Amino acid sequence: MPERVTVDSPAADPAASPAEIAPEGRPFGTATEPAELDTSGPSAAGRAVLAELAATLDPDRMLTDPDVVRTYVHDEAEWAGYGTPLCVVRARSTDDVAATVRACAAHGVPVVPRGAGTGLSGGANAVAGGVVICLERMRTIREISPGERLAVVEPGVVNDDLRAACAERGLWYPPDPASAPWSTIGGNVATNAGGLCCVKYGVTRDYVLALEVVTATGEVVRVGRRTAKGVVGLDLAGLMVGSEGTLGVITEVTVKLRPARPVAPRTVVGFFGSLADCGAAVAAVTERGLQPAIFELVDRECLQAVNTWKQAGLPEDAAVLLLAQTDLPEPAAEAEADAILAAFTEHGATEAMSSTDPVESEALFGARRLAYPALEQLGMDMLTEDVCVPRGRMAEMLARVEEIAAARGVRIATVAHAGDGNLHPLMLTPRGDEAAKERTRAAFDEIIAAAVAMGGTVTGEHGVGLLKRDGMVRELGPEVVGLQRAVKAALDPQGIMNPGKAV
Repeated sequence: MPERVTVDSPAADPAASPAEIAPEGRPFGTATEPAELDTSGPSAAGRAVLAELAATLDPDRMLTDPDVVRTYVHDEAEWAGYGTPLCVVRARSTDDVAATVRACAAHGVPVVPRGAGTGLSGGANAVAGGVVICLERMRTIREISPGERLAVVEPGVVNDDLRAACAERGLWYPPDPASAPWSTIGGNVATNAGGLCCVKYGVTRDYVLALEVVTATGEVVRVGRRTAKGVVGLDLAGLMVGSEGTLGVITEVTVKLRPARPVAPRTVVGFFGSLADCGAAVAAVTERGLQPAIFELVDRECLQAVNTWKQAGLPEDAAVLLLAQTDLPEPAAEAEADAILAAFTEHGATEAMSSTDPVESEALFGARRLAYPALEQLGMDMLTEDVCVPRGRMAEMLARVEEIAAARGVRIATVAHAGDGNLHPLMLTPRGDEAAKERTRAAFDEIIAAAVAMGGTVTGEHGVGLLKRDGMVRELGPEVVGLQRAVKAALDPQGIMNPGKAV
């Protein structure tokens, strides 16, 4: 029988903090510099919305204290703009969300949906005079069905909590962004999040079966289906995935599941003296038809940061580390691991090895997952790129990133989902150094231009948000952008849903 499970994790416990807790206790969503909240007071429409919400919602749902509201005004994107909202609504139910959207729609007030605030593109940043709807308290796993291999969850369920609950029933939810210990399923759906396993098992869109959505008029609708097959009408569930809150607010998600993976996969590691050699090894793995379950790249800057933070003892003499993991059953796993190892050694690996030790494997992949928070510990501003290029041009793109860093005098650390060409150059800037910020912004734009010129995309998994809107136009062209905006206008004629983001 399906089971209903309420998951209360420290990462989503509003009693612990008004915002989710990041590694080492830093609240996600807390501004690196305090937000300058508008003290001029709300407009007439704003006052009407506040009064209506106060009369409709339970008192604990609304946050208006400026010090508390400040912790919800933006996500983790450096330098993405944000405004002062009228209030934050911490919804506990679909009814709370619908009532809030109806009030905002009646008075033309913007609505910004927000999950855990772990985004890296500014997609959850508050709009001046709008209402932030935070879904962190909607964290019930409503159903896990082994027979149908699906789960039904509220949007505030933390990714890792869903994965753990599924594992208890011999099931697996594959999408695993690096933020999985803190990010929520609703946010993952809104941005079509990827992760380490996506090279073989796909991204969030590949697992969403159905959604409950509150529309821009405050209506509650269901799109998609629970069945394994279904082709009735347009794929509105697919349309909502990756829409970043611009078309509606997701209040329930039905995802398909897979059987649990083997518990002892084989891991292959290779150290390379140059990014070019590393890129050639990645291309060789792909060309030979090999399909590792995880295929990741970590450069020297990231390894050094992880060592400094966690005393991990990782080697730092190589320019870059490649990690591949196969989860095939034996003896196929051994054969695939040997083939990957051969590709590494034939294309310049200074050292390469294969292991079945789960402790050793977890330590290596832990370094990949810890790269971003480890770099944060350096006390610098960090602007995160998310470009994706054809796999055959990854070596070229890695070299281009190095050239841009040298030319602009910008410090760049790089991690990547090597198997699908998705690079995350992480640009580090001393806080308060305005000249360095300008150089970093220029490098950011040049990396986007280079990716598009190579037939790539400006965002592989983080979303467009605020930071990539210019890049989106560069990539898609005005005609396709016009089509997207026509869809937005049809579903949100007042333009109140997360205005200024994505489309």
